[in-house]
Amino acid sequence: QLQLVESGGGLVQPGGSLTLSCAASGSTLDYYGIGWFRQAPGKEREGVSCISSSGSSTNYADSVKGRFTISRDNAKNTFFLQMNSLKPEDTGVYYCVVEYLGGCPRRISIQPFDYWGQGTRVTVSS
Repeated sequence: QLQLVESGGGLVQPGGSLTLSCAASGSTLDYYGIGWFRQAPGKEREGVSCISSSGSSTNYADSVKGRFTISRDNAKNTFFLQMNSLKPEDTGVYYCVVEYLGGCPRRISIQPFDYWGQGTRVTVSS
């Protein structure tokens, strides 16, 4: 059974940076689409970024474009979300997700992902 474990969340000041990691166990990620979702207090869950299983498609939510970068290291069965120029509105619980042969549509939230991590909290505050 594939399991995902996030790490790297925490408290950071506005303008700061954090890197979230998602380590997979139970299966290699070679044929999986990967992504990150987040949920802010009182708001709906939002797709933040994804990469398709083929690697041909990468997308970001408009709210994070130019500030966040998704990447993967298949050799380590891990993927990442580098977050720069963080804003208070980036606060929330971040979840890593994967889907076998998954795509990465422009509207990330419509892509179904079967596997979810437990979430890691990011708080951007002075």
